[in-house]
Amino acid sequence: MIERYTRPEMASIWSDTNRFKIWLEVELSAAEAMAECGLVSKEDVLECRKKAKFNENRIKEVEKEAKHDVIAFLTSVNESIGKASRCIHFGMTSSDLIDTSFALQLTQSGRLLLDGLDKLRLTLRKRATELKAMPCIGRSHGIHAEPMTLGLKILNWYAEASRARIRLENAINEVATCTISGAVGTYSSLPPKVEEILARKLGLSPEPIATQVIPRDRHAAFFNTLALIGAGIERWATEIRHLQRTEVREVEEPFSSGQKGSSAMPHKKNPILCENLTGLARLLRSYALSSYENVALWHERDISHSSVERVIAPDACTLLDFMIHRFSGVVEGLRVLEENVLGNLKRTRKLYASGSLLVALTDSGMLREDAYKIVQEHALAAWDSEPDLEARVRADDRIKLSNLDELFSIDKHLEHVDSIFERVFSVYP
Repeated sequence: MIERYTRPEMASIWSDTNRFKIWLEVELSAAEAMAECGLVSKEDVLECRKKAKFNENRIKEVEKEAKHDVIAFLTSVNESIGKASRCIHFGMTSSDLIDTSFALQLTQSGRLLLDGLDKLRLTLRKRATELKAMPCIGRSHGIHAEPMTLGLKILNWYAEASRARIRLENAINEVATCTISGAVGTYSSLPPKVEEILARKLGLSPEPIATQVIPRDRHAAFFNTLALIGAGIERWATEIRHLQRTEVREVEEPFSSGQKGSSAMPHKKNPILCENLTGLARLLRSYALSSYENVALWHERDISHSSVERVIAPDACTLLDFMIHRFSGVVEGLRVLEENVLGNLKRTRKLYASGSLLVALTDSGMLREDAYKIVQEHALAAWDSEPDLEARVRADDRIKLSNLDELFSIDKHLEHVDSIFERVFSVYP
């Protein structure tokens, strides 16, 4: 992924150095597991643990000739150890090393993403609570509907982010599997016990049945989860973009001192952060699709998935990491233009009460069809000219309701806000 969308914490996980460190740990842990099973010399394994290291320049040099990155890596490691290196990669295939190490990289990335989601959830919870009582107009189809609060909008994002965290935890658990099952997954060179010991050492689970490679449905589930989290961020960012439109202008994303919005129009303050997030979410979906294409391999193994994963794994993890932290900053610095929020609520000419009126008239004994016709008659007229809906209703002798003050009160629409907050925080603490 390009530097523009990369945080150093995630970049380090997908660096060549970290990949080789993981490879070395997997090889050494596997050798230790073999020693526990009496398959290799414990003395040799101790010497390997003491001496083993890799040289990245040497790996690149060998790979140019061998055209095989695992062999190049093993050559470098074996040169650092000497004779005792015979227990390194003993009875293993390249896929044993690569797939087990890949699981560790995805797990490391997933945990960093979980940390980011935790920070985002705290930010969303804080801003939702701050704006819990700020009334605003709710919209459906882009048209004014009924009153709600800005806090409820953000609380909705908090709930989705909380579900995203649960999904990601499950996806990490699903992909955190290892295999040391050898060619075509039959353990012909090493017994399953080695794999069990290795899994325990590395904090992974043994793949119940591998085909030399770990089945890629696990990875597809992981990347699909990342894409789904990205889709949620896109939804939230899109809402901010709509609310920042000049005709609405209820909120604005952060605009720093010295920032420029347009090369031609100095007045511009564009929602570029949220637009950026919307675009990046599209990339995440494309990576998820690519992971689905990786599920179907030829027979027990081919390497058509390898080239795909070399791109989508670091890119998808890096992008989502960037998106989570960028959106956290957007929410934290979100500017609320309270006067415009309340002004837009008033622009509706109290049409927001049409649903309450319909229910009240029906409850008073009027046929619903008749009540709907009366309310719609006044509502459509109020759209186009004064007076507002309340004044029209009060002047209509057909409407005999004693609780019109309550029906036209914004408070009526917000009477359950506290209970909604309590319920969400009880479900997603």
